[in-house]
Amino acid sequence: MQLLDMTVREFLQEVASDSPAPGGGSVAALAGALGAALAGMVAGLSTGKAAAGAGSQMQQLQAQAARLQEALARAVEEDTLAFQRVMQAYRLPRGTVEEKAARSAAIQQALQGAAEHPLQVAGQCIEVLRLCREAALAGNQNALSDAAVGALLAHSGLVGALYNVAINLASIKDAQFVTTSREQVGALLAQGEAVLDQVRAAVREALALPEIS
Repeated sequence: MQLLDMTVREFLQEVASDSPAPGGGSVAALAGALGAALAGMVAGLSTGKAAAGAGSQMQQLQAQAARLQEALARAVEEDTLAFQRVMQAYRLPRGTVEEKAARSAAIQQALQGAAEHPLQVAGQCIEVLRLCREAALAGNQNALSDAAVGALLAHSGLVGALYNVAINLASIKDAQFVTTSREQVGALLAQGEAVLDQVRAAVREALALPEIS
């Protein structure tokens, strides 16, 4: 059974089991997908707004949110598959010099794939964060808290995905790949923090909340 075909309870039990996958990477992707779903919901509740073409703006937001929701939902399964490819590479035979070389190359290739996948997830979570910011600022203010929760989930998905990038980079020998990936991680983290801060500021102002970290 595919992960997204499980009930919520079954998925929780699978994550809580002693199997290493699905793990944090799949859960990070799911957090991003949930954030996209909330952004889409707020947009759907806002499409009747007439001022300054806000209805059309929200229709576009809803379509973008649906696209990201689907992509991140697929990533829930894909992250587990990427982890399994790493494990399969480690199980390759290593009895001869040739086998050892082939195994090492396969491990490195699988590790790079396992780092590239959460980098893609992180980029998608940034997109979701921006949609949540748009929903919070221009959407139905009765659903402001939903946009805020979506942003928090997307940010969690972003940071969680980047943790998974980092843990794979620690075992990758290609120095250029590692350097480039670390630069991407830093840039994505900075972007995510900036967008989340904007959402928090909008929510605090609109709801007269004290500052919440």
